[in-house]
Amino acid sequence: MSAAVPAVTTVTAARQLSPEAIAVIRKFPPRPAAESWEATEADRFTVMRRMLAAPFPAEDARARDFRKPAMLKILDWLGLHPGKTWQQRWDASGAGADGRADWREQMTAELGGAAPEGRALKWLGGALAQLIAGDVLRPGLPWLLTTDAPRQLHQEMGRARDPAGITALRELAAARGLSAARAGFAIERAAAIMAAKGGTVADITPGDCMQLLEYATQVYSTDHMRSPFFYEFLHQAGTLPPGAPATVRMLSAQGTGQLTPEQLIARYDLACVPVRDLLAGYLRERQPGMDYSTISGLASKLGLHFWKNLEEHNPGISSLKLAPDIAAGWKMRMQANSQWGADILMTVRAFYLDLAQWALDEPARWGPWAVPCPVRGSDIQHRKQKSRVKARMDARTRERLPVLPAVAAAADRNRKDTAARLSAARATPPGELFTAGGQTLRRTRMRRRDTSPSRCWAEDPATGKRRDLTLEESDAFWAWAAIEVLRHTGIRIEELTELSHHSLVQYRAPDSGEMIPLLSVAPSKSDQERLLVLDPELVDVLSAIISRIRGADGAVPLVTAYDHYEKTWNPEMPLLFQRVFSMENRPIPAGGIRHLIHQAVAASAVTGADGKPLDFQPHDFRRIFTTEAIMNGMPPHIAQLILGHSNINTTMGYHAVYPEEVIRGHRAFIARRRELRPSEEYRTPTDEEWEEFLGHFERRKVALGECGRAYSTPCIHEHSCVRCPLLRMSPDQRGRLEEIRDNLLVRIAEAEREGWAGEAEGLKVSLAAANNKLAGASAAADRRAGAVSLGMPAYRDIAATVTAPQAPASPGRRAAADHGKEQQ
Repeated sequence: MSAAVPAVTTVTAARQLSPEAIAVIRKFPPRPAAESWEATEADRFTVMRRMLAAPFPAEDARARDFRKPAMLKILDWLGLHPGKTWQQRWDASGAGADGRADWREQMTAELGGAAPEGRALKWLGGALAQLIAGDVLRPGLPWLLTTDAPRQLHQEMGRARDPAGITALRELAAARGLSAARAGFAIERAAAIMAAKGGTVADITPGDCMQLLEYATQVYSTDHMRSPFFYEFLHQAGTLPPGAPATVRMLSAQGTGQLTPEQLIARYDLACVPVRDLLAGYLRERQPGMDYSTISGLASKLGLHFWKNLEEHNPGISSLKLAPDIAAGWKMRMQANSQWGADILMTVRAFYLDLAQWALDEPARWGPWAVPCPVRGSDIQHRKQKSRVKARMDARTRERLPVLPAVAAAADRNRKDTAARLSAARATPPGELFTAGGQTLRRTRMRRRDTSPSRCWAEDPATGKRRDLTLEESDAFWAWAAIEVLRHTGIRIEELTELSHHSLVQYRAPDSGEMIPLLSVAPSKSDQERLLVLDPELVDVLSAIISRIRGADGAVPLVTAYDHYEKTWNPEMPLLFQRVFSMENRPIPAGGIRHLIHQAVAASAVTGADGKPLDFQPHDFRRIFTTEAIMNGMPPHIAQLILGHSNINTTMGYHAVYPEEVIRGHRAFIARRRELRPSEEYRTPTDEEWEEFLGHFERRKVALGECGRAYSTPCIHEHSCVRCPLLRMSPDQRGRLEEIRDNLLVRIAEAEREGWAGEAEGLKVSLAAANNKLAGASAAADRRAGAVSLGMPAYRDIAATVTAPQAPASPGRRAAADHGKEQQ
């Protein structure tokens, strides 16, 4: 075997694999490379005699004639290199080191002939494929994955090495409705493993598949070429040993597993080694009380946003005791991030306070790092930040709640339309037009290699654009299902992805014996399992989901899901949100559900107040559910239990208070107040009472302005309006008040001259009151004269806009209107 093929230890060391992947590789290791075997040890004559005997020769006579000299030429070339076997000579030639280099050019150059062209290249590739199928050579997997020749290797394997095994794989592909291209890709991968490891299809082990998948991950950049579909194909064929996992997706990039605290900090390449070790030690101390997602976020805040940021702006920094200017600069940079700045400041403050506290218990370890904290309590405006977030989320909820019925109706309509189009297309011959779901399409004529009975394609007659109706119907169904479950339950997106067939339970009421369907929500954020009562609409949705995903045996398939938060693979579960991908039932991840909801909302064409399209996030349905529940009378503490919140303040934070609620509450208060007051106060007044009421306000007008005394009260100052504080003086009557003041001065002088002391004293009181009112009028006039214009629009004078002059409303009528407003 080629020296380029590594052992299993090299595969696991190529990158950080998940614990599940390592456990599978250890249980099903790849087959070791054999140093020698019978076919490669044979001499030149024996090899050629075997290659020219059945079943190795090509069926086409022309191919047989040209392959024979091509094989002789390959053996001549390999004979130029040292080795006791043909495999050793192949390894010594170096042709198997790089599959991207054309080995045929190297062979021709070493033999001293002209470079092969045209069909000569094809015959050489076919000859090498025949030698590999005859097990004379076993190139390494990296070379087989990257070389362009021999392309017909899987055909040679099916004809000469394992006809029964390859035929069984092709029959499985036909039975499952796979296209020729997709089935050919899987069979090519199986043939590559047989070529590198020897044996037949039945000899392939899960470790061999994982080794090939690991190499494919290293040499290819496209997901298609790195797909583990070939493993799923072999697993469905039953060729893998018992106990082999149904999927090897744990080898993909997402399944890297949990990182240690040291690895979490090492991601940020910190220059100061002591601080790097300190942060890793701090994370290890905090790790027992946190889940992995929390400890990963803590590493990001301390390693990236705190210390890495300090190193970038202050090269050479090595102490946690920050200078005032350095601390101020870092805090300003963090506070500029309105979304995460407060959380980062709180995390760093907790980090310093923890070190100070731990220094009391372990002075030798933590004491040198116990320094003053650069983040003061006043630096964290957490309450203001929470208020802003609350206001923003409430506005978002109020904007989306009214259009939620339209979104749900559009998703349901799209589900029915796509199902109708798919059903009509399947009943229509290729090339014919059909109309369904409000659209007219043409059933597409597919090429034979792209034909797949499980997929149905159609095209727009006007544009010719091809559409996958099967995928459209699937996306529409799962978008509808996700929207319905989220809006009826208010569960989180991760809880939605974890719903399984086991989540549906029943409860029999002890008093009535009624059977109540319940939905068990698995513990997620708060680690609290809870039960939700299913309404009839949600029962119908869940029934449609289960009917769709049931297998031929009536059971819900078991699928393996990846936990993106904990970076672990969950055990197989009958999850509800799953669909067939290639040949494997896979759970729909949270990202996929978000994408489906985004597509459904975009298709509904709902817009906000600004006319722009609205978008829904899965958590919007949770906030809308909470708001609707409390608005419709659900007690907040019951809503808290349904939502799974540990604190009722969190539940009330989800509740978006509407202005209608305030208005409704105020009107209810007025109604209760009226019930407590005498009913005669709310009877209809008689004409005499209404005239008396209006006449009161007419009698309040005096020479200097208007009297401000209460309704139905007499004048307590015996109509001495100059002295009365209830007088509302009119600015137009300032001249009259000045005449009254001058008259008072004359009368006071007369009283003093005549010796009328009592009269003079009374007149002086009136004079003082008149001077006070004049001073007040002067101050008001000065304020109006000294006012600064702010450029704000003034109220329009309505009286000036009418064509005919109208008499101003009487003081009595205005007062009556004011009194009516007060009563309301």
